[in-house]
Amino acid sequence: MAIHIPSRQLFINGEWREPIKKKRYPIINPTTEEILGDIPAATAEDVELAVDAARRALSRNGGKYWASASGAYRAKYLRAIAAKIKDRKDELAKLETLDCGKPLDEAAWDMDDVASCFEYYAELAEALDTKQKAPVSLPMEAFKCHVLKEPIGVVGLITPWNYPLLMATWKVAPALAAGCAAILKPSELASVTCLELAEVCREVGLPAGVLNIVTGLGVEAGAPLASHPDVNKVAFTGSSATGSKIMTAAAQVVKPITLELGGKSPIIVFEDVDIEKAVEWTLFGCFWTNGQICSATSRLILHESIAKAFLERLVKWTKNIKISDPLEEGCRLGPVVSEGQYEKIQKFIQTAKNEGATVLCGGCRPQHLKKGFFVEPTIITDVNTSMQIWREEVFGPVLCAKIFSTEEEAIELANDSRYGLGAAVISNDLERCERVSKAFQAGVVWVNCSQPCFCQAPWGGNKRSGFGRELGEWGLDNYLTVKQVTQYTSDEPWGWYQRPPSPSML
Repeated sequence: MAIHIPSRQLFINGEWREPIKKKRYPIINPTTEEILGDIPAATAEDVELAVDAARRALSRNGGKYWASASGAYRAKYLRAIAAKIKDRKDELAKLETLDCGKPLDEAAWDMDDVASCFEYYAELAEALDTKQKAPVSLPMEAFKCHVLKEPIGVVGLITPWNYPLLMATWKVAPALAAGCAAILKPSELASVTCLELAEVCREVGLPAGVLNIVTGLGVEAGAPLASHPDVNKVAFTGSSATGSKIMTAAAQVVKPITLELGGKSPIIVFEDVDIEKAVEWTLFGCFWTNGQICSATSRLILHESIAKAFLERLVKWTKNIKISDPLEEGCRLGPVVSEGQYEKIQKFIQTAKNEGATVLCGGCRPQHLKKGFFVEPTIITDVNTSMQIWREEVFGPVLCAKIFSTEEEAIELANDSRYGLGAAVISNDLERCERVSKAFQAGVVWVNCSQPCFCQAPWGGNKRSGFGRELGEWGLDNYLTVKQVTQYTSDEPWGWYQRPPSPSML
């Protein structure tokens, strides 16, 4: 049975609103290459309306409407959103799969995580009430001091297409919990579920203007949002090139930003591992979400003593992955998101061949799939550190492997990257795992696994993978500003200046 794609408009000030220029873009199913519908295309004029709506939402009724309301008040809305997401889980998962091509089982898992994330930040919103006026110990008894945590204001949230609703939630949930008003601009390649989040917010009665959702191209909607003088902060997940542009725009008005950018993460596999377990984690670390993960551990650094046996098993496991229509039961690899992404990945693979690397398996379109943007999971060996495939992010199901002899060499190879988002180490020697974890130049480290992510733990990278941390309490802090309040409590005058004669003495 065909799945209906709802036709939506922009969501501004709690209402559906047609784009001022009335432009729309097609929704292309990456599995079939068919047009499923269209999304509204916002421009700078629509962004202006959304920012104005957010600004008014914060100031309405002196802020009591949202920004200075209790965390418990905001938490009720977050929990209501989570409940609606749970109710619509199956539908939303199918919409996600149709829109971006990820296997249905993964999309369903994402929806569970979306609901959990809203519930988690509802708890943190409530906890925020108890943390207000936290006292600060001072060295002078004549003063007392406390700290207020307040929403940073209007925030612009720009999110990617690989986890369309989940990545949006990573930003929306803490921003709302903090008391901010937000404008969300999802990727034009996968916006369907983010527009359904707008419908959920409308149904639960989220106060108008607190969350606005504008879809469209980055240059037409994202850029005006990032540079808008009335946006107090920008949080962005996406490419390093776009992140640099956002930094430049933010610098003009000195606004804070959080950037979660690209990656080329390593996974070190030592000689003492259970090969079958290590092979599966290696595959999961690179081929999960069709290989379209910023933190993908796509550089395999493999001990020489197990390299031959490990690669043999890796190829057999890889060839056993079910590649199909992502709506099919048991699918574990679907299409990449777009034709442009498909062509980019194929170019990476061809360049690796031209530079002398060996494609051990994969690298082509699966023979049984004549349509759709499918790329076989690919393993590339005979790689040197100057090759493009070793240094640059592919954002597709492509794993490159290099052999090492010593722990020191493995660490040097792992850190030989301009990126620093994730890193993994697999070994039964936990002391060695601890040494390697400390040596990794990365914001997220996995030990004997790769890619698990929990909303309670901080997420973010180093180097060109960005800065700032999302999720956990760190994610909430992104959207809060700290105010010091210091009071002089003594009945005695301060006494710094010599007191002039009083009028009666003149």
